[in-house]
Amino acid sequence: MSTHTETPGGPGPATRPPAADPADLSTGELVSRLSSQVTELVRGEVELARTELAEKGKRAGTGAGLAGAGGVVALYGVGALVAAAIAGLSLVLDVWLAALVVAVVLLAVGGVLALAGRSQIRRAVPPVPERAVEGVSRDVETVKGAVRR
Repeated sequence: MSTHTETPGGPGPATRPPAADPADLSTGELVSRLSSQVTELVRGEVELARTELAEKGKRAGTGAGLAGAGGVVALYGVGALVAAAIAGLSLVLDVWLAALVVAVVLLAVGGVLALAGRSQIRRAVPPVPERAVEGVSRDVETVKGAVRR
């Protein structure tokens, strides 16, 4: 009698034999199973870590871009403050006051962009694949529990 089963539509490719009780398997078979399962597990965890690090890298890049944009806008604000100081020294109140208002608005926009960038960077750091680390920890605990039995 064969341990393989046929598909319902008649003869066809055989499917996997039913899983044997681990207590009935030889040590060699158990080691072979362990080896293939550990390999599968490691591959899965590495793929999860790679995906998670890619996501965090994108966040860090976005944060750095926003922080850089905030710096550029703040630089324009400093330029406007310089223009306001010059205008204030050489002209009447109206011109330098207008330049001062523009400078304050530019600095406020720069500050908001810099804070948004900092927030993005904080969400991406530290670049540790947290879900993958948790998965490996669970797997190690499962193996330890199975070994103790």
